[in-house]
Amino acid sequence: MQRLRVAVIDDYQDVVRTLDCFTKLGGHEVTVWNDHVEDLDGLTERLADADALVLMRERTKVDAALLSRLPKLKLISQNGHVPHIDLEACTRHGVVVCSASGGRPSYCTVELTWGLILAAMRNIPFEAEALRSGRWQSTIGLGLRGRTLGIYGFGKLGALVAEIGVAFGMKLLVWGRQGSLERASAAGYRVAASAQELFEQSDVLSLHLRLSADTAGLLGPDDLACMKPTALLVNTSRAELIEPGALVAALRQGRPGKAAVDVFEREPLTNADDPLLALPNALCTPHLGYVERDNYEFGYGNAFDQIAAFARGTPINVRNPASLKQEPCT
Repeated sequence: MQRLRVAVIDDYQDVVRTLDCFTKLGGHEVTVWNDHVEDLDGLTERLADADALVLMRERTKVDAALLSRLPKLKLISQNGHVPHIDLEACTRHGVVVCSASGGRPSYCTVELTWGLILAAMRNIPFEAEALRSGRWQSTIGLGLRGRTLGIYGFGKLGALVAEIGVAFGMKLLVWGRQGSLERASAAGYRVAASAQELFEQSDVLSLHLRLSADTAGLLGPDDLACMKPTALLVNTSRAELIEPGALVAALRQGRPGKAAVDVFEREPLTNADDPLLALPNALCTPHLGYVERDNYEFGYGNAFDQIAAFARGTPINVRNPASLKQEPCT
């Protein structure tokens, strides 16, 4: 088995070395970076000697410009989808991309979705802070029972969110592509007649769409303006599903009345002056949906298994098989 120089980047919480799965990298030379760097020179300096690069989901983009400056790189390993990796460029440079897909749904994202819903509907963060300041019961929240939960995108996560909504006694309304509508109907949930009906009738509207060329900017000002002034929009999927600036403008105008957001167009978001963060009717969290220890064990565990397999000469979960026969370009 060849010994690899492994670089793990964007370990924001400095947690990777505490995971049980980290032992899978025994025998390799491992460097872990905790801060986020995205400029080309900075990444080149950090990764210049790396044989293998470990990514956590989509935190860092890997394109031809970066690959051209990393001639020693042989492997990129991660878990999940790879829209942030230029597979063609990787193949040209002889870099194998291994990324397991499928497996367990992101249950922790579903849990966070409901954490945001409950926190926003009952004003929990505001009231907790007010209590620390000596104020007692300064707002009035809304309960969930009997209200309409809208699900936009009925895939694995949307279906799980829906199940919990039923447990809370909510009425379900679903919209999305034809596959979503068919799955929702088969599960016994009501399907909206149109996207407009979904926006108009939802008391809580939760987005569960995968970002693609077709879904980027799918929700615009006209959609949001259809929502009730008492409604809550929840986005634990991708910020880019909503047209840039549309959510901030809609919240300022009061339709919807609130938003709970875990995703942003630019991450990590460290600008405290961001317009969305300044709004009192926006509850914002720093993309915590999938950030949970068991999920990390799963995701990083897959990435480290792929490194071990590559080191043995038997790569698994290869996304660009042509790279195995490709001579690196010079």
